Amino acid sequence: MTDTKQKVREFYDEIGWQQEDDGNYQNARYEDLRPVSREYIHKTRLRVMNGLIPTGKFLLDAGSGPVQYEEYKVYSQGYQKRVCLDISIQALREARDRIGDHGLFVVGDLANLPFKKDVFDGVVSMHAIHHLALPEHLRAYAEIYRVLAPGRTAAIVNGWHNPLLIRMAEPLIALMRKLSGRSEKKKKEWLNEDDPAGTFVQKMTPEWLKREISSQMTIELKPWRSLSTRIMRWFVRPIGGQAFLRFVFWLEDVFPSFFAENGQYPLIVVKK
Repeated sequence: MTDTKQKVREFYDEIGWQQEDDGNYQNARYEDLRPVSREYIHKTRLRVMNGLIPTGKFLLDAGSGPVQYEEYKVYSQGYQKRVCLDISIQALREARDRIGDHGLFVVGDLANLPFKKDVFDGVVSMHAIHHLALPEHLRAYAEIYRVLAPGRTAAIVNGWHNPLLIRMAEPLIALMRKLSGRSEKKKKEWLNEDDPAGTFVQKMTPEWLKREISSQMTIELKPWRSLSTRIMRWFVRPIGGQAFLRFVFWLEDVFPSFFAENGQYPLIVVKK
């Protein structure tokens, strides 16, 4: 586990949080930044506010990265200070440039938070826990719960492992890939690669979350974004794509339980 964390730190210090020629971080390649998807992506990022009490003294951003997108800044606008914790020093340098005096910046381990219990009025964690090996996920949730003040909430976004909507889309993607003459995408074995292009990720299932986390604390599942970047890049086209995504967003709001458990990214709300 220590070796995995060290490699994650090295990736983000040296690659992931470096800006490229287009002004985006290298990590932005894992997001769909096309104009056709912009409205849907914007609205899903703001859904984090559905899991946070909007005002308080200290908001912990657990695994903050550089507070990468403008919508991420909204989460702490009603708080006196945003405490950014990350394993990557480069991430915190970038976060300091982006939010300045509104932030406090701490190098630390998401599974071993260096804070006293009950000190944060809110916690947000965006796509961070899945960089831990699965046995440490439970520890990360327990740590977030420990530092959260009574009566307050935490909003956590992570991805499911092989959810239903992804399984349904994969045969169509395979067919489209074949018809377009593109070779089959190989599953990465990140720890076994000599020069990995990405970084370590290990995702959970709804069954694991309910079994391991719900027994320890009160959680609620809400939809954050049901479509993965892979699905969006294959199926959301410039003509008609924005209307399709508006329909998907509407469906997510009308059937929140289904899309929270079967889409790619849930919003996990921890209540204390």
